[in-house]
Amino acid sequence: MIRGAERTAHGFREAPGTCEHAAVGNVRIAVVGGGIAGASAAYHLVEAYPDADVLLLEAEPVLAHHTTGRSAAILVENLSTPPNRILTKASIAFLHDPPEGLVDAPLLTHRQVMHVATEDQSALVDDLLTEGRELPTPSVELSPDEAQAHFPPLRLERVHRAALEPDCADVDVGALHQAYVRGLRRGGGRIATSTRVDAARPDGDGWRLDTTDGEMGADVVVNAAGAWGDMVAASAGVEPIGLQPCRRTAFMVNGPDGDTSAWAFTADIEHRWYVKDDGSQMLCSLGDETPSDPCDARPEEVDVALAIERINAATTLAIRSVNSSWAGLRTFVPDRSLVIGPDPDRPGFVWCVGQGGCGIQTSVGAGRLLADLALGGGPSATFSGADVSGLLPGRLRGHG
Repeated sequence: MIRGAERTAHGFREAPGTCEHAAVGNVRIAVVGGGIAGASAAYHLVEAYPDADVLLLEAEPVLAHHTTGRSAAILVENLSTPPNRILTKASIAFLHDPPEGLVDAPLLTHRQVMHVATEDQSALVDDLLTEGRELPTPSVELSPDEAQAHFPPLRLERVHRAALEPDCADVDVGALHQAYVRGLRRGGGRIATSTRVDAARPDGDGWRLDTTDGEMGADVVVNAAGAWGDMVAASAGVEPIGLQPCRRTAFMVNGPDGDTSAWAFTADIEHRWYVKDDGSQMLCSLGDETPSDPCDARPEEVDVALAIERINAATTLAIRSVNSSWAGLRTFVPDRSLVIGPDPDRPGFVWCVGQGGCGIQTSVGAGRLLADLALGGGPSATFSGADVSGLLPGRLRGHG
């Protein structure tokens, strides 16, 4: 056991005498990617291994420049695949009650989430209600009139059924990312921006990294490069795992007069559009997943126009103009679950990718599991015996 860390509800706190990880000495760990995945991984690594030398490498001049900085994050427990739900469950305590000194204000603001369906989509409502039945606050069905009360602009003739997630929340993404950065620095970790990793090559039991800031060594490389994850792997001679970045478009429009703060985040049950109150404006999206190469994503006018058409058909918002628009890349593997842990063929190369559309709400659990597995250990008590095999990279290589 490592000496010098005490388990808390959120991870580890320095205190003599306890910890569940094997002593590692001054292991050098390079985390590639400064978005939510890399920041959480680096933070949890310094918490789990106080003696390790953890360096977070980011190619851009600032952290979280791409997908993380463009996320409209909502915490929805009734979301995504069963393996991803394990990570969401492991993240809840931290998101509601972060460790002391990491945040200046609450990370979460309560918001209800509502899914609306036409008659042709009715079976999807049954599926969603079944999946949400066992949650601490179960999903509930609403009548069309009740749905309109939760989002007054809805056109009743377009709502056959609706389902409500009563206990969701907006996530302050910037504050959450900064919490990880604060924790990383507090634990002695370092950050290097404008430092792109161009190649990595084996060096004994470790790696030599060729970066735009010169050559450096590492015992372990953590690949948290998001849409660029397979490119980072290829540059290290590691087999890619089949990441597919997908563009998602969002934009802001003027909101209706009056107080809209109590309105539910409202989405078509097939995620063909969604709308969310954002102060005096409304945040809107097509909910698109357009395959893309890794890039600095930009919105397409045709996607914005299609979203407006769909939202105007389903609501009385009568959107005519857009105040601002942007796009981000959500990156998936074929089974749509995250990929976390050492590569089965190159254990010193550790994956933390495939966050898809739930990277913010799973980030605490993902970082915790990454730290558990990175140096050859198993899942900690945080996961309460959950089967995490559906998150391991070996599943994508025929290793089960």
